[in-house]
Amino acid sequence: MKILILKPSSLGDVVQALPVLRLIKWHLPASEIYWWIDSKLAPLLEGDPDLKGVVHFYRRRWAAPRHWPEIADSIRWMRQQAFDWVIDLQCLMRSGVFGWLANGKLSVGLDEPREGARGFYDVIVRRPSPLTHAVDWYLGVLRPLGVPAHWNFQWLPDRPAPAEAIRRKWPVDQARWIILQPGARWLNKRWPAGHFVELLRQVAAAHPEFHFAILGGEEDRPLGQAIAGFPGRRCLDLTGKLSLLEMVEWIRCSEMMVTNDTGPMHVAAALGKPVVALFGPTEPRRTGPYRQVDRVLQLRLPCVPCLKARCTNAKPIECLSALPPTAAFQAVMKRLENI
Repeated sequence: MKILILKPSSLGDVVQALPVLRLIKWHLPASEIYWWIDSKLAPLLEGDPDLKGVVHFYRRRWAAPRHWPEIADSIRWMRQQAFDWVIDLQCLMRSGVFGWLANGKLSVGLDEPREGARGFYDVIVRRPSPLTHAVDWYLGVLRPLGVPAHWNFQWLPDRPAPAEAIRRKWPVDQARWIILQPGARWLNKRWPAGHFVELLRQVAAAHPEFHFAILGGEEDRPLGQAIAGFPGRRCLDLTGKLSLLEMVEWIRCSEMMVTNDTGPMHVAAALGKPVVALFGPTEPRRTGPYRQVDRVLQLRLPCVPCLKARCTNAKPIECLSALPPTAAFQAVMKRLENI
């Protein structure tokens, strides 16, 4: 049996969709499964033991007409595979169209109304409730396919090469690490950098055995620099320095993560790491750290959750700026008691 999963982005969404892959492969070990993914995220899945292959989606490149022949080549290749199942977990117009053009024998997708992609599916899987977590909604596609759900699998398999790479570059095994993730794609999902500094001050004083690693992309370097000044050598600024797989392995080597609502938070949850998640405009019951939603810190304000990428409150980003470092410190201390 040949299967195509469509979930090109984003990092957190792809990670949350991986249990679908794991369970299909568990139930149908002889199946050949391919994953259609944004080229920037492809390293996360390349070489995955449960995948036959990765199909690249060059979102920005293919926006230029001169590259449209590449789109035709990709579609032609997908049709040649004669997929038995096409599973669309992105459920936007582009994924719906690509899935339809792949011409599989059976197409399954989520009932996401935003762009009308559900019109391309043979089977539509509805969200049980508006607050059903994304992971559970994705797993809903398995029921009509006759694939049983359980948790007897490794969500993110070990990657020896990047694990060895980070050990060559940094003193990973010489300390106990708490990960900090101060960035986020939406500016109004960022807990203030000054709050992170104060949190570090309190945790460092209470637990001198812990060191801190700051994660983030190139765009997060100013945040990393602002936070890394304290507590001196115990704080390692890794913003802009890690590959995608190195980031995953750093989280695997850590003992806890303090994070905004962003992709690496879902990596930590998938790896079973304790998470202290700082939420503002988004709804943690839908997209919080899976199985740790009760550990999310979020203020109860009239505008929360607004689900908007830009804050329109009279007090800008009050939902996060008013969340005090002492609350995060208490949450960190509670998690450390159980490590």
